[in-house]
Amino acid sequence: MTSTQPRGIGSLIPTRTQAVTPGEQAAAQLLHLRSATVPVPVLAAAAALIAPQLENPDPATREAAEAVHAHLHAAIEDATPVVNFRAAPPVIGFVKLP
Repeated sequence: MTSTQPRGIGSLIPTRTQAVTPGEQAAAQLLHLRSATVPVPVLAAAAALIAPQLENPDPATREAAEAVHAHLHAAIEDATPVVNFRAAPPVIGFVKLP
C-alpha cells in the first residue's frame, strides 16, 4: 500500500496556502491603490457598517474603527461632485479618494 503523503524534504514544504478571508484579500488589493473614485453612498454605507465596532470592547478594534470611521466621514464631507457620464442615466455623487 502506498501513501499519498509527501515524504522526505518535500514534506516540509507547504503545498497549500493559508485560507484567506474576503476582508484580508480586499485589504491586500486595496494596499496597491493610490486613488479611487467611489460613490458617496458606498462611503456612507461603509461608515454605517463599521459604526457598531466603535463600541467594541477590544481597544485595538475600537481605535481602528474610530480611525476608519473618521476617514470615511472626512471623505464624504470633502466630496467633490464628479459626474459619471458612462452610467445611464449619468450619476452625480462620486468622490475621488487620494
